Amino acid sequence: MSNQANTPCPACESTDRHEFYYWPGLPVNSCLLLESHGEAVEFPRNDLRLVHCHACGFIANDDFVPGLNEYSDRYEETQAFSPHFVTFADTLAKTWVQKYDLQDKTVVEIGCGKGEFLAAMARHGIGSGIGIDPGVHPERLSEEESARLQWITGWFPEDLPDLSDAAAVVCRHTLEHIGPVRHFLDQIRAAMGPDSEAVVLFELPDALRVLREGAFWDTYYEHCSYFTTGSLARLFLRCGFDVLGLEKAYDDQYLLIEARPLRASESPTWQPDDDLADVAVAVEHYRGSVTATTAHWRHRVAEVASAGGVVVAWGGGSKAVSFLAALGDEAAHVSAVVDVNPFKHHHYLAGSGMEVIAPSDLPDITPDLVVVMNPVYLDEIRADLARLGLGEVAVEAL
Repeated sequence: MSNQANTPCPACESTDRHEFYYWPGLPVNSCLLLESHGEAVEFPRNDLRLVHCHACGFIANDDFVPGLNEYSDRYEETQAFSPHFVTFADTLAKTWVQKYDLQDKTVVEIGCGKGEFLAAMARHGIGSGIGIDPGVHPERLSEEESARLQWITGWFPEDLPDLSDAAAVVCRHTLEHIGPVRHFLDQIRAAMGPDSEAVVLFELPDALRVLREGAFWDTYYEHCSYFTTGSLARLFLRCGFDVLGLEKAYDDQYLLIEARPLRASESPTWQPDDDLADVAVAVEHYRGSVTATTAHWRHRVAEVASAGGVVVAWGGGSKAVSFLAALGDEAAHVSAVVDVNPFKHHHYLAGSGMEVIAPSDLPDITPDLVVVMNPVYLDEIRADLARLGLGEVAVEAL
């Protein structure tokens, strides 16, 4: 039974909100490079309490406490070691540069991560770029890639208050980490100035897919804000933007929104999707769906282990942290977590304390089941397993 929430919606300030899912004791970070098993299992935890706004469709973790989680140079979120992801990101960078005539112009990326996307936009013709992120690692990029780019190790707007010179403001996989989403978007609009003609380009996860699939592995403490196409468009319109385009991408896992700032005399033309009823239905089914999917994976892992088999998870990031947390005692049957990112190797996942190993370590383990944390990488992972002589291993995706 849903419970009435006591706080207003961070996106629209409505109080017509209901709690629909509670997950206590999740690690407050899921992408940090932790140096030891002990540090990982003792890592701080807090609760996930998902609350649905009936007025605008936005979903928030009402137990989120800003400052509990850490964003720093040991935050390792990049997916840029996957050829499949690199191709997707490079194509998107090229599309945005060409579609919005950004050649020889200035682009600012808020939450630029390790800087790969801004570097891709530079390869496709932007004149200059500014990337800001507390965990940026510009030394990973070549001098040629960084020649026209500036990096700020810090936060918006504290360390970059002015966006008025930008022809485009990019923000990928950052808004879902922000609690006060309306305030954040208001700050971006104000920093752009009243007469800005820049385009605003965001990418973030699609919450409706998560709800419908019971994808508990895509809910974790760092993600305190969950959007559907409708709730995302409503927020942008509310904060003084008009929406130019809104679509799903990356096997429908991501939302891409393209917008422009409205001047005082202008009114928006975009009509948001009327998805409120669909979201409400998905919310009501989520708890039962999570119960079923969790039970399936607990049974599957225990089944392989009881037959003497070895289980490994492939994907040493946020999904693995939530997956292992949901397994409970059955997580002990998972022997290792594999990842292609070499910076993660021989570090440990928060909560479970599981060590992250390289794919090249797998022949020594000889797994019987590889559980893939994201099905979009299935073909890539099967090819890697075949190269390692493990082409006959069972591979199943979440």
